[in-house]
Amino acid sequence: MLADLTLTQHILSVVSGAAVGFTLGLIGGGGSILAVPLLLYLVGYPNPHVVIGTTALAVSINAYLNLIPHARAGNVRWKEAVIFAIVGAVAAFIGSSLGKAVDGKKLLFLFAILMLVIAALMVRPKKVKPGDMEGHPGQFSLWKLIVSAAIVGTLSGFFGIGGGFLIVPGLVFATGMPMLAAVGSSLFSVGTFGLTTAINYASSGLLDWTVAGLYIAGGIAGGVFGARLATHLGKSSKGTLNIIFAALVAVVAVYMIYKNMSAFGIHL
Repeated sequence: MLADLTLTQHILSVVSGAAVGFTLGLIGGGGSILAVPLLLYLVGYPNPHVVIGTTALAVSINAYLNLIPHARAGNVRWKEAVIFAIVGAVAAFIGSSLGKAVDGKKLLFLFAILMLVIAALMVRPKKVKPGDMEGHPGQFSLWKLIVSAAIVGTLSGFFGIGGGFLIVPGLVFATGMPMLAAVGSSLFSVGTFGLTTAINYASSGLLDWTVAGLYIAGGIAGGVFGARLATHLGKSSKGTLNIIFAALVAVVAVYMIYKNMSAFGIHL
């Protein structure tokens, strides 16, 4: 059931969307993981399943918009991107159907565990070999691509996330494409997975179109400012921001675990 939000909550929805877009534009990834907790705890939306369905649509639109400049720059490998998106979309539908059937508090608890994993991955040193930027054209493996897409799509649908942090290494692993091409190509899958999840949730009345629109509007504005600021920051500054953001994600995750552990009969 959709909530009847106040004007203040509508404004906070725009602010939350702007914060997500700003973070994505500034550090290039991970920001969408905060879309759910912001809508839940800052805006105060009461239904976890509607929150997941709504933010999935917002993340989807944001990904498709960010895909445009990458496509124009030739950073999208369309064949691999389409295969990954189609297989993953089927898996995302299955995953989102499972997610809808899980108790909201249990789903949020598991979501928080995923947030901790993402925070750890964000601060882990990235070892890039000289050949990784050029890629390995002969490495393409269709079965690896399909398996990777199925796993990532299921997780994306279940938690209502874009899954870019998993899609990028999945594409590199299965195709050997350069990192820049994997980042550009991943956006097509992020958008498709999010859209699939959103449609599935919307079919059950678990998507607030007004809040989604406010989130998207805020995300577009925030993304522009974040991208502009990113161009003026050095590599060391971006690395520091990445660590700070990962710490924030971890703190929010711990709070979500505390708030939702009662769903598993754990009480402190």
